[in-house]
Amino acid sequence: MSSASHRVTVIPGDGVGPEVVRAGVRVIEAAGVRIDWEEAAAGASVFETGDTSGVPAETRASIERTKVVLKGPLETPVGFGEKSANVTLRKLFETYANVRPARELPGVPTRYAGEGVDMIIVRENVEDLYAGIEHMVTPDVGQCLKVISRKGSEKVIRYAFELARREGRGKVTAATKANIMKMTEGLFKKVFEELALEYPEIKAEHLIIDNVAHQLAKDPAQFDIVVTTNLNGDIISDLASGLVGGLGFASSGNYGDTVAIFEAVHGSAPKYAGKDVINPTALILSSAMMLRHLGEGAAANRVEDAVLVTLEEGTATTQDLVRQTGGDVDTAASTTGFTDAVITNLGRGPATLKARRPAVAAANPPVPLPAWSYSPDHYAAIERRTVGLDIFIETEAEADRLGPELEGIAEGGPFELHFIESRGTKVYPSVGLSADGVRLLRARFLTRDGGAAADADLLALQGRVAARQPGWTHIEKLHVFDGADGFTKAQGE
Repeated sequence: MSSASHRVTVIPGDGVGPEVVRAGVRVIEAAGVRIDWEEAAAGASVFETGDTSGVPAETRASIERTKVVLKGPLETPVGFGEKSANVTLRKLFETYANVRPARELPGVPTRYAGEGVDMIIVRENVEDLYAGIEHMVTPDVGQCLKVISRKGSEKVIRYAFELARREGRGKVTAATKANIMKMTEGLFKKVFEELALEYPEIKAEHLIIDNVAHQLAKDPAQFDIVVTTNLNGDIISDLASGLVGGLGFASSGNYGDTVAIFEAVHGSAPKYAGKDVINPTALILSSAMMLRHLGEGAAANRVEDAVLVTLEEGTATTQDLVRQTGGDVDTAASTTGFTDAVITNLGRGPATLKARRPAVAAANPPVPLPAWSYSPDHYAAIERRTVGLDIFIETEAEADRLGPELEGIAEGGPFELHFIESRGTKVYPSVGLSADGVRLLRARFLTRDGGAAADADLLALQGRVAARQPGWTHIEKLHVFDGADGFTKAQGE
């Protein structure tokens, strides 16, 4: 029995959430850990009250007090409705590192059984396309801004390397699409290569994300820790869970500097809600991650071992696993029955596959971060100049007609029209091919001599274009930092 008592915010969630959360709470309490639970709401029930955030002030206040959350799945509408309450929670409390273990489990048949699959996907959790900055720039063209920062990259990459040290792992793989998105994914890759020098005992490698997906299907045991950007991580962490049995076995923790949120990866599965049939393994293993975060390493070990014994012996098998083995679902264990079996097995260890234990200390707190590498002095010393403007224009006009008009607008001034593009492909001056138009063109104006542009001149140019092209929708200033262009070329340029 633990002598300490911990305060934890518990969010039952939507659909099957209350059932799996109840399973996790029962196992934690049976393991002898004393928790002062603060129940809070988020998700569908909150949206229904008219709160468009999905996370009410009372829930935020509870998390600010406890700093730790055990959460059931929250329903997120697809293609309509409000923003995901899951993402809102992660972003509000800056839980920047999403940690998803994927390890072979006894008694769970997979195509890779016996190959030693044992990896962790560390996903940046608050920026990238999940910053959620979207616009309909015309009635039929939408855009989503991909935000990658040096600071955000540095925090999650350092977390991955420090996690490798704690777990006694020998390799960290960065997975990016830096060959295409050179300034966003490329920044993540650059930061990874810089920080890898601080961890000489750990092998650091970079792979393009599509190759990582290929290698995960071909030989998943080669991976140890994979660190990646938000969207990439969302996809490959689900892929990784599929290699070891599915989302019913996929645990996760979201770690920040002050708050940690633990949750099953699977969704709310409303069609199974209230039927006592869902597999609670993912939430129970997430509860073990939470116990380790709270410094209750011995209890976390007992919970993990009990889950492994229960799966290994197969005396309580939930319907998802019965289906995988071709059995009769009428014989499947209920959510409650499986949880009862885990509790009965507390204190036992598996005969075959042993649980992995952290190599460093019993507790697993958030990684203490050193000062951000870009100090104010360093940042201020970066040489910069603004050299032009991209103007996006909603128009039915063909580029070969619009081009001369824009050249005329710029004539005699400090700027010249550099190109016009459609969806990233140069269409003026002509490259001999024509892109399929979507009523949105981007005109790039650069200073004639490559020198710095004054804001007054940029605003005057924008005004002249707007006067002739009322369909302009937005602009981007073009910068050069330490002699390197802070903007990409168009395809065909």
